[in-house]
Amino acid sequence: MAPVLPGPLRLGALEVETPVVLAPMAGITNAAYRRLCSEQGAGLYVCEMITSRGLVERDATTMRMLVFDPLEDVRSVQLYGTDPVYVGKATEILCAEYGVAHVDLNFGCPVPKVTRKGGGAALPYKRGLLADILASAVRAAEPYGVPVTMKTRKGIDDDHLTYRDAGRIAQESGCAAIALHGRTAIQGYSGEADWDAIADLVTRVDIPVLGNGDIWEAADALRMVEQTGVAGVVVGRGCLGRPWLFRDLAAAFAGEQVATLPRLGEVAQMMRRHAELLCDHMGEERGCKEFRKHVTWYLKGFGAGGDMRRSLGLVSSLADLDRLLAELDPTEPFPVRELGSPRGRQGGPRKGVALPEGWLADTDGRGCAMREDAGETSGG
Repeated sequence: MAPVLPGPLRLGALEVETPVVLAPMAGITNAAYRRLCSEQGAGLYVCEMITSRGLVERDATTMRMLVFDPLEDVRSVQLYGTDPVYVGKATEILCAEYGVAHVDLNFGCPVPKVTRKGGGAALPYKRGLLADILASAVRAAEPYGVPVTMKTRKGIDDDHLTYRDAGRIAQESGCAAIALHGRTAIQGYSGEADWDAIADLVTRVDIPVLGNGDIWEAADALRMVEQTGVAGVVVGRGCLGRPWLFRDLAAAFAGEQVATLPRLGEVAQMMRRHAELLCDHMGEERGCKEFRKHVTWYLKGFGAGGDMRRSLGLVSSLADLDRLLAELDPTEPFPVRELGSPRGRQGGPRKGVALPEGWLADTDGRGCAMREDAGETSGG
């Protein structure tokens, strides 16, 4: 029996034809990459995470990140913040000055420099503070008809789970949806995502729940929908070096059986398009430097030798890139052994989660927001 597929994702007045969201990834999901992925299929493509304080104070790094492609008609931005006032002001700026159609708030980042200041995945432990931040953002976005969502993790660790309360608070605060990454902060990106926790949250809230974690292929997305009942999925590391995954996801949610297995020549064409878009947005020198980090992901499992990989990892112009790509064997088949395997960072579980002193002694937290760095960026 075929799984029941969800329809379009509805976030307030915003309708996303294919219920798939590109997870913000620092240094990855810039305007060029979002354009590249959106050329493959419909979905919601979210800007790199920026800090609320950085936006309010017009921090130079933040402003450089807040760039959109000319064809990006649905602008979606993820904010990080720990102070309700800053988050509210930043949300209003995004709506009034940038014409965004969607604002997502990050409460999932497990990076120590973030959790140490009570941000990211640490913040939902403070239920009162979380409610104040969400209410401030929703209130600021409401006059513009812009939906606010939040992303979080299961909790700090298995002894300090927060996702159930976070879901309740998100709903009570007027959020349009909540995305849950099925890992705790202490897990980082290690181990397997807990889809049972995602399914549990679906039963506890009336707003849409989006599932995140271990979606490496389109079939994984369908399996998550079937097992958990989510309204859509959030895809992060699975699309690294594989922007065509969004083509597969669009086909899968349309009930079509399509799996893209590009030969190396087609991958080379995608690499060239990616580099071209980066150069269009950043200039050729910086664009080529930005492209270098993607080479390993694109060539994962292919037979390109070490010398070729090193050369591509040092490319400094589109002409150099064209010359090197022409040396690849365009007929080499896609390495099917790579299907379903993790991509990007993994690492092992952490020994502990860095938290502010006394953080676990109080679960309310109103008035205890710590000042985040204006240029703090990460993911979750």
